[in-house]
Amino acid sequence: MPSPLESIRVLDLTRVLAGPWCAQNLADLGADVIKIERPGAGDDTRSWGPPFLKDTDGNDTSDAAYYLAANRNKRSVTIDIASSAGQQAIRDLAAKCDVVLENFKVGQLAGYGLDYASLRKVNPQLIYCSITGFGQDGPWAHRPGYDFIIQGLGGLMSITGEADDRPGGGPQKVGVAVSDLMTGMYATQAVLAALFHRQATGEGQYIDLALLDVQVAMLANMNTNYLVSGKAPKRWGNAHPNIVPYQTFKTADLWIIVAVGNDGQYRRFCEIGNRPELGTDRRFARNSDRVRNREELVEMLAAMMAEFPAEYWLERLEGAGIPCGPINDLEQVFRNPQVRARGLRVDVPRADAGQVPLVGSPLRFSGTPVSYRRAPPRLGEHTAEVLGELLGYDAARIAAVAADKSGEST
Repeated sequence: MPSPLESIRVLDLTRVLAGPWCAQNLADLGADVIKIERPGAGDDTRSWGPPFLKDTDGNDTSDAAYYLAANRNKRSVTIDIASSAGQQAIRDLAAKCDVVLENFKVGQLAGYGLDYASLRKVNPQLIYCSITGFGQDGPWAHRPGYDFIIQGLGGLMSITGEADDRPGGGPQKVGVAVSDLMTGMYATQAVLAALFHRQATGEGQYIDLALLDVQVAMLANMNTNYLVSGKAPKRWGNAHPNIVPYQTFKTADLWIIVAVGNDGQYRRFCEIGNRPELGTDRRFARNSDRVRNREELVEMLAAMMAEFPAEYWLERLEGAGIPCGPINDLEQVFRNPQVRARGLRVDVPRADAGQVPLVGSPLRFSGTPVSYRRAPPRLGEHTAEVLGELLGYDAARIAAVAADKSGEST
């Protein structure tokens, strides 16, 4: 069956995570994504290991697992864009592409004649998406952007982690580069919207995406909690600022999550724990009362939870319609029967490694399914293929633009 974007070609000038994540989303949807990489080095994340992908003999390849996570379904082309020949190759490719993605510093590509204003001259219908830390304007526009820094600047770490006055308290970053990933998702959405607009009008356009903008926007109800109250939210650890009990508890053997959503669920929870009086106590009967009396109640609930093992709680809470769940590590995640049934692990063949284990796209279409056509490519694997077949370059010209001139590329 056809893929949704099989007629779309993307020129991917990005590296690390936010841009490559967007490009992989588009590639999974069928777009032909041409990943431009620095000769001799490639995407920074190729070396961000261990662990590294193993070859068929069990030895490390040059590609780290980090790189594998964001680069399937792409073709890798090595071009020295600091050279005039490389810059011309990018212009030639842009003339044959629908979308350009880039995450260079503000103004850097303009110095090469590869900014939107320059490339739209060779392709007026081009959709050009720039991803930076702080956007194309404003007093911080020229600062580099890093996910960890953005999580701090954008408020996420102020609400993530245990409360300062508790053991282990203090700000924490999220366990994955969530600012980068969410920016990649917003970039995907923006590109698709621009493609839809172009289909209706024939017009391309420029997209300016910033990690800081995304980080602020994604705080959602925490933003409005502040804007409505005038009080900055604080860290609650694994607890919820507006619902109690909605947090982790240590059972007799393991930690689990209990997410009581209403007063009826709360009463059933207390009955399962052989403490029905807590369910009717006037201090705790309504959620608003439980929030006001959080510390006193949680102390009693923690003692109740510690009386029985996790299996007892999970079986009975689930049977009573009370949201709950274990806290799995990734080994347990990939053994989970639901994860297996949904096909979230995919194995994609690659010549040097046999099968590359990857996590599949969560998108499910009834008529235009996601496809896994290529494993994350080796550095420069498709240089001759793309430049020869798409642009008609001969071997000498391909060699000139793909040469490894260490220290000259950006």
